[in-house]
Amino acid sequence: MIALVVTGSVVGAELLARTARVSDQLIGDIQPARAEALRLQNALLNQETGARGYALAADRQFLTPYTEGRRAEKDSATRLRRHIGDRPVLRQDLETIERAAADWRRTYADPLIADVAPGAPRPTGKSATERGKAAFDHIRALFGTQNRHLAEAREHSRSELAHIRTVRNWVLAGMVAAFLITAVVLAVLVHTLVARPLAGLRTASRRVAQGEFQHHIPVEGPADIRAMSNDVEAMRRRLVAELDASRVQHEHLTRQAADLDAQAVELRRSNAELEQFAYVASHDLQEPLRKVASFCQLLEKRYGDKLDERGTQYIAFAVDGAKRMQTLINDLLTFSRVGRVNDAHVPVSLGQTLDKAVANLTAAAEESGAVIQRPAELPEITGDPMLLVMLWQNLIGNAIKFRHPDRAPHIEITCERDPDAGPGPDGDAGSETWRLCVTDNGIGIPEEFTEKVFVIFQRLHGRDAYSGTGIGLALCKKIVEFHGGRIWIDATHTGGTRFCFTLPTTPEGVPASPEGAAPAHTTPEGQPA
Repeated sequence: MIALVVTGSVVGAELLARTARVSDQLIGDIQPARAEALRLQNALLNQETGARGYALAADRQFLTPYTEGRRAEKDSATRLRRHIGDRPVLRQDLETIERAAADWRRTYADPLIADVAPGAPRPTGKSATERGKAAFDHIRALFGTQNRHLAEAREHSRSELAHIRTVRNWVLAGMVAAFLITAVVLAVLVHTLVARPLAGLRTASRRVAQGEFQHHIPVEGPADIRAMSNDVEAMRRRLVAELDASRVQHEHLTRQAADLDAQAVELRRSNAELEQFAYVASHDLQEPLRKVASFCQLLEKRYGDKLDERGTQYIAFAVDGAKRMQTLINDLLTFSRVGRVNDAHVPVSLGQTLDKAVANLTAAAEESGAVIQRPAELPEITGDPMLLVMLWQNLIGNAIKFRHPDRAPHIEITCERDPDAGPGPDGDAGSETWRLCVTDNGIGIPEEFTEKVFVIFQRLHGRDAYSGTGIGLALCKKIVEFHGGRIWIDATHTGGTRFCFTLPTTPEGVPASPEGAAPAHTTPEGQPA
């Protein structure tokens, strides 16, 4: 097909070029040559008329057609010579006319004009008139020969143009027929060599797609189709192997799912027992601790005057240990209940929770002279109000407790949209994530401990320097993660500590309450760590 297209293009281009060339010769040369020949003849006739009129009237104005005719003759001959090009017959006709015209002027016109004085007409003799007429009749005969040859050239060009057009039409028709025949042959070849193997491949692939995975894919046709059939067959074998493996895996997963269901039932039962244990720990387990502390205090009150200094110190150690054990139990109970008992998810204003936390810390803030700088407005999110109050209270309480000894605490709270947050849960672009920071001018936290402080029971200072159980920041981390955010320490901040955490307006999920969980009868005060 490519060879046919190239050959047809070359032949068609040559025929079109020949047609254009002959047409251009006819329109651009032959027809203009005939027009210029008529102008040349008219110029010579004007010369003959002007010479004869001047001889009869002896008036100079009769010489105007003669002189203008000579100029027109020269211009027409130049243009005519350009149009006829290298055609020898037409060029010979032009040269013959030019020689005859020059002889006529030399032997008749110029002597006749020279013998006539202006204003004194002279009758010309019959012999001179006949001689001039005979000379110009010869020129007229040459005019007829030139016109005949130009007409023959025009007819020849017309015949050649018609012939070329006929040949062009037949060749183009033959090319179209060859294209059609070639297209039919190609269609038959494509159907035989490509379409039929593709149809077989499609039928076999469809049978495999409908579930006959053991059906073999035939390999036939051209090399490309055979290669594709081999690939499809390899894919079928791979699918069969993967299906066999998936069946085995499905059976394995089914057994695992059954085991997981049984474990989930056991886990729910265990969670219920743990919740019941937490309830007992918050009441029954603390009762002996209260008795120990109370009786130790009674012992000191009644027999204090009989005890030496070391005995009084031992009683103080026992009371302090009981109280610290009681505080530790309360903190552990609070930590374990985050996300399990306190599972409220309601619209809550961060500003209101911050107000409650600041109110709970009023005494400590007034005692230390703390200044709390906060935004005028804070956003509203979906979460647990009590847990958020505990979050603010622990962070601000830490800033007050771990203050610098040489200056009053200055605490700054900032809020902005989190620049690192993407779309909200489930691709909801309308859910926003807020970044909140609590910055203080306290003693700070070394960079190597920025992760350690969020681990439960991890303390950076002794109990003699700062009180607490080491649960506060672990509790903060658990509260933030329960609400779908994260918390960290900004290590780039100097001159204090900056805690930053993120809170989405809508958490990704609402955790379910464990079955059989005991209700919370007390609200922990969230003592600072």
